[in-house]
Amino acid sequence: MNHLMIDLKTMGNKPTAPIVSIGAVFFDPQSGKIGEEFYTAVQLESAMAQGAQPDGDTIIWWMKQSTEARAAICADDAMPIPSALSELSHFINRHADNPKYLKVWGNGASFDNVILRGAYERAGHITPWKFWNDQDVRTIVDLGRAVGFDPKRDMPFEGEMHNALADAKHQAKYVSAIWQKLVPATNPNI
Repeated sequence: MNHLMIDLKTMGNKPTAPIVSIGAVFFDPQSGKIGEEFYTAVQLESAMAQGAQPDGDTIIWWMKQSTEARAAICADDAMPIPSALSELSHFINRHADNPKYLKVWGNGASFDNVILRGAYERAGHITPWKFWNDQDVRTIVDLGRAVGFDPKRDMPFEGEMHNALADAKHQAKYVSAIWQKLVPATNPNI
């Protein structure tokens, strides 16, 4: 598979936001098949030590979430950000059909992919995909709505809300559903 859905949980909403968890799942938008999965909690203090900057509004928002959602980002087994990024890179290199052509989806052109790329740069690591292969979930959702299909509203969520892996899987499912409405089955190379 050469599509990867990324979902981050962060303590901010700017490009320098500290990452507190990473969820990723390979998927095939043409068939809707979900592939290999990745998840890790990230030590907040390690992200901040590398220059990531939290914001108060996001911290307050997290404090209002469910006990389960808060526990997921405060896990005892949370990894330092450099280790988490290395693990994500190894995951991508092990499972991508061809990392050079890997399409990496994030929920917003200026959110997940940009924040993750910034974390890679601050850690001194190479981002394991090409910036021109960034894909935007919000744009395809708008395209789906334009043709009368809104799976964000109509598809039931499975798993724990605000868990990075559960969110990534849900996003992969609704991107695939929209993709299948927009792309004829006879053109799988798009």
